[in-house]
Amino acid sequence: MSTPQRRELTEPPTLHDRAIQDLSFIRRTMEGASSFTDVPGWGLVAIGLTAIGASLLAPRASSNPGEWLNVWLAEACLAALIGGVTMWRKLRKRVHVSGAPVLSVPARKFLFGFWPGMVAGAVLTFAFIDTNTLWTQYGELPRMLPGIWLLMYGVSVTTAGAFSVRAVPLMGAGLMALGVFDLLFVPKFGLDLMLGLGFGVWQIAFGFWIARRHGG
Repeated sequence: MSTPQRRELTEPPTLHDRAIQDLSFIRRTMEGASSFTDVPGWGLVAIGLTAIGASLLAPRASSNPGEWLNVWLAEACLAALIGGVTMWRKLRKRVHVSGAPVLSVPARKFLFGFWPGMVAGAVLTFAFIDTNTLWTQYGELPRMLPGIWLLMYGVSVTTAGAFSVRAVPLMGAGLMALGVFDLLFVPKFGLDLMLGLGFGVWQIAFGFWIARRHGG
């Protein structure tokens, strides 16, 4: 007679555990289906301004390929710092408001989609340059570098943008188009102009768009 009573006592906890599992599954599914909205619009504006500054400074160092590369490598490091800090601040702001984890599922998808193209661009950069002669009078800068930078950065932004708001993949597609145009049609004297247009003006325009529609 005691066995049925024991089963009745054990059933409510089993149903409770199943309900918790179902709610956890629903929450993970909804989180995974949401878009990453923490792309820092004002951060993109700041990065764009520094890129325009680099595009104005780099031609002065064009007589020395190593110095020209130093200007753009410094700009890349500064852009990474600005982007990282402003995105972290936006993530922290969201966490403070909603209580969600800092690296949510959309955030992890965005970051995993962004970095492969960037790493590939860095590898191609150092594969094409001759580090032994670049900083000497015999050094020569590979013509395709700016186009590769624009193209690979555009690939990174487009891939990551698949998990973000509509403005992000559109920005990436534009950068890819600029990279292709640079590689196929732009003469060597116009490289800094293309870099300033892509990394500067284009990012500033989309930075304003994201900042106004998605909270900074």
